[in-house]
Amino acid sequence: MSTIDRAKLLDIYTRTMKVNRTDEKFRSLLMQGKVAVMYYCVRGQELVSAAAMAALTDDDYVVCTYRGQGEQTAKGIPPELWWAECLGKVTGTCKGKGGTMHITYPEKGIMVTTGVVGSGLPIATGLAMASQNNGDGKVTLVSFGDGAANIGGFHEAMNMAQLYKLPVVFLCQNNRYGEHTAFADHTSSESISARAAGYGMRGVLVDGNDVNAVYPAVQEAVDRARAGEGPTLVEAMCYRMMGHFFGADFSYMPKEHLAEMQREDPLPKLRQVMLDHQFSEEELDAIVADIDAEIDGAVAAALAADLPGPEELAIDVFETPLVEAR
Repeated sequence: MSTIDRAKLLDIYTRTMKVNRTDEKFRSLLMQGKVAVMYYCVRGQELVSAAAMAALTDDDYVVCTYRGQGEQTAKGIPPELWWAECLGKVTGTCKGKGGTMHITYPEKGIMVTTGVVGSGLPIATGLAMASQNNGDGKVTLVSFGDGAANIGGFHEAMNMAQLYKLPVVFLCQNNRYGEHTAFADHTSSESISARAAGYGMRGVLVDGNDVNAVYPAVQEAVDRARAGEGPTLVEAMCYRMMGHFFGADFSYMPKEHLAEMQREDPLPKLRQVMLDHQFSEEELDAIVADIDAEIDGAVAAALAADLPGPEELAIDVFETPLVEAR
């Protein structure tokens, strides 16, 4: 029986579908040749991101990776700003200079999107230490993939976070592949979450395709962190249902893995949970229709916006503007 009330379920469903419909729109634009940018699809991982963001407040911090659309959208970056940034327009969150792999929006707690695998973990530990020192009550959540768990920064961040009982949640979205390499071919341990014991940290392994598993786990980890009880490593098992990046070859995926992905698709599972809680098909479809309309408007505005001008080259780069430096 679900421990999630109807209001929170509706919140998670809405966030999940925003992530999904944004992903669908992006892939559609790329396939039509209307945009040409690097994009890392999140199909299959929508629920993990949405449920995790639903456990945070607007003020809490998030650090994500280049496959961070899920966290960015679910945390609440205004779509018109997000799309403009992805398309390199001056109206974007970083004036079009960050692009899809380096989006930030502190107003909603999206502090860093990093294109370097695993580098977000020590950054998140630093943010959590700042919160602890400042006493601001904020929790930092860092999202990363299973491949990132094999770099040195993972060990350093986990060790330091547990040593000082920092308010940070480590969320490993284990989609079973590190780029093109299967999990079993790059990690000999049975799970990433089992490593938490080596740091004296709490580790949790959950089904990332089940809202009744992932949301309570992340919520408990956030509550523990906020109460001063230290960090938690949450490993959510999920699937990346597309190539490593848009247009990438997918042939290395065994047929049995592809069949398993289809069976475990989180979207039909979540929709069934919603129906079981007496939400009607019409209500759910109306939510998606409203999301699509919002996305269409944001995309139109982004396509019509200007590219950053040459005057932006030195802004946010040099402390003193070049014209003054001369």
